[in-house]
Amino acid sequence: MNRRRTQVPTADSPCPCGGGLPFGECCGPLLDGADAPTAERLMRSRYTAFAVGNVEHLNRTWHPAGRPARLELDPGQRWTGLEILRTTGGGFLHTEGTVEFRAHYTYDGVEDTLHEHSRFVREDGRWVYLDALP
Repeated sequence: MNRRRTQVPTADSPCPCGGGLPFGECCGPLLDGADAPTAERLMRSRYTAFAVGNVEHLNRTWHPAGRPARLELDPGQRWTGLEILRTTGGGFLHTEGTVEFRAHYTYDGVEDTLHEHSRFVREDGRWVYLDALP
C-alpha cells in the first residue's frame, strides 16, 4: 500500500512532527526528497511520513540492511504526536547518532505510545534510519 492514508498538510499548516514550523519549512521538503541536515530532523520527517502515509519517504530513508522488503501501513493507526526525549551525535559533523522519542498514536480508537531509541547513520552523505537499540 503506497498511497497516503491522510491528507498531506499544506505548506502553511503546522507540521505533524510538532517541531513548531509550518509543514513547508519543516518536514515537507524532506518528504519531497531533500536531505535531512541532522538525525533528529530525519526522525521528525519519518514520523511525519508515518502520519501522512508516505511510504516512499520511509523506504528512501531506511538503511538497506534493515529496510523491509515490503512496507504496508495500517489504516487503523493514526499518529497523534511526537516527543523527542534525547539525542546523541547526529549533527552536521557526525556520521552516526541516536534519537530517543515517544510517538503517540491511536489504533482503532485506543490511545497508545511507541517508545524507541533509534540509530541513524550517514550513508553516502545522507542520514538514514538504521535500527532501534534494544
